[in-house]
Amino acid sequence: MSENKKKIFSGAQKAKVAVEAIKGEKTINQIAQEFGVHPTQVSQWKKELLENSDSLFEAKRGPKPVSTQNDPDRLYAKIWQQNMELDWFKKKSGISL
Repeated sequence: MSENKKKIFSGAQKAKVAVEAIKGEKTINQIAQEFGVHPTQVSQWKKELLENSDSLFEAKRGPKPVSTQNDPDRLYAKIWQQNMELDWFKKKSGISL
């Protein structure tokens, strides 16, 4: 009895297979045999690369922007500001709570 172990391919390996399929220099079966994958998998990776290729150039270079929504310093500053405004309104209106 032989055990069939599932091969795990990295993203780089999948991309290499998909690019080879897109080139069209070899048949899907030749590519599948060369890289040791099923022909259906080659077609699927090729399709996935073509569908997602537009997102490759959308991202800008450099560090990703930090979300200011969850920045603790910004939130504490906002709380402090609101407390100061509330105190000011209490003094101006004569309300004592």
